[in-house]
Amino acid sequence: MSDITVGEGTKVTMHFALKLENGQIIDSNFEATPAKFVFGDGNIPEGFEQALSGLKSGDHLDLTIAPERGFGMHNPTNIQVMPRSQFKDMELEPGLVVSFQEPGGAVPGVIQEFNDEKVTVDFNHPLAGKTILFEVEILEVQPIVMA
Repeated sequence: MSDITVGEGTKVTMHFALKLENGQIIDSNFEATPAKFVFGDGNIPEGFEQALSGLKSGDHLDLTIAPERGFGMHNPTNIQVMPRSQFKDMELEPGLVVSFQEPGGAVPGVIQEFNDEKVTVDFNHPLAGKTILFEVEILEVQPIVMA
């Protein structure tokens, strides 16, 4: 085991599980290939990354990530009402995720409700406003060797 801890200039290999407070598993790789990331590369949300800071190989613990450090707070201004005509020939149902093309790329929205005139779409991240239980097992922490 190494004494190197997770932080700037490290590459981390780990198993993880994301769970809701009721224990429902949202995502897990404990039964799959471990995840690898470079600390600070933007591949995992900053709040999750900061929670890993200082951990070392062999650490296995449960961390609680508050909404503001995870997927953000639910923002009512991210709920939009759109004309039903924008959803021609689509079978709509509450909970359906629809991809909308924006100048910056595709943006997912969740159909909340609809009628013949309008459709209410929630553009918040599906985990916004939720406290996440973040189980991690650090398998390896390596220094990044600059060439």
